[in-house]
Amino acid sequence: MADSIPDVEARGKAFADTFGRVRAEIGKTIVGNDEIVEGVLVALLAGGHVLLEGLPGLGKTKLVQTVAGALDLDFRRIQFTPDLMPADIVGTTILNEDEAGKRSFEFQRGPVFANVVLTDEINRATPKTQSALLEAMQEGRVTVAGTTHPLPQPFFVLATQNPIELEGTYPLPEAQLDRFMLKLLVPGGDLAGLVTILERTTGEREAPPARMATQAQLLEMRELARRVPAAKPVTEYAARLVLATQPGQPEATEAVKSYVKFGASPRGAQALLLCGKVLALARGRFHVAIEDLRALAKPVLRHRLILNFDGEAAGIRADQVLDEVLARLKP
Repeated sequence: MADSIPDVEARGKAFADTFGRVRAEIGKTIVGNDEIVEGVLVALLAGGHVLLEGLPGLGKTKLVQTVAGALDLDFRRIQFTPDLMPADIVGTTILNEDEAGKRSFEFQRGPVFANVVLTDEINRATPKTQSALLEAMQEGRVTVAGTTHPLPQPFFVLATQNPIELEGTYPLPEAQLDRFMLKLLVPGGDLAGLVTILERTTGEREAPPARMATQAQLLEMRELARRVPAAKPVTEYAARLVLATQPGQPEATEAVKSYVKFGASPRGAQALLLCGKVLALARGRFHVAIEDLRALAKPVLRHRLILNFDGEAAGIRADQVLDEVLARLKP
């Protein structure tokens, strides 16, 4: 039976209140970067994963730890290095022998079995190791020695990479990039923000974040977000936005035709609409607006655009292409 209007309104208000409390609690530790914090929470509640790109020392790891603490989620950190193996991530099967001498195989779980998994400097591991995350990120499970093991829910991967240190790294393949719902660019802080960081981190040790929601509440919020309606014009706008990034489509702009080799996939359109539903609830609405999609277009689509040789040679960034797409594609 469908929920009554008062019940829907109450649940929507509770969603927005919880979202605001969690964001405020994270803000006690993470200075500035409100859009980054919001983006991480949106992706988490939409059931996706996030790729964080930024210079070292900008608090990316601290952000993930704070999010896990504020939501009472089990947290694991994996430092990606060239010698890291897939078994170091997902786990392996070992042979055990009991006191009676009876031998049996036992699966030892790897660090991927957690609610929040930080994969630090993900592009430092080989493609073979990077691929160990593909099934986990897409299906919420891992398969080892022919046996499938479900991952705890909620399951959230947040990966970091350094945009300037490229020596000894392995760029993420398109299939891996497409698994990330959002790519967020972490900027450097301003004077006021840096002063606040120094005041908070060079004095007494900070208290851990207070728990603002439980795992059960988080799963309920995810389910509620999927029930947010999107009018047909809004759904069509999401589809048009994605098609406009594909050079072979009539909706493509001149920048897309000139500089883009491959545009966003249908998974990009799905991510755009799901994140739009979460953002609508966080803003106190139980319907998706085109403004929600436009606000999320760059984080959702920037890593899904593959530039051609001309685009790379001219130093074109995906965000520049998306700026033109958004300017041309009016609501």
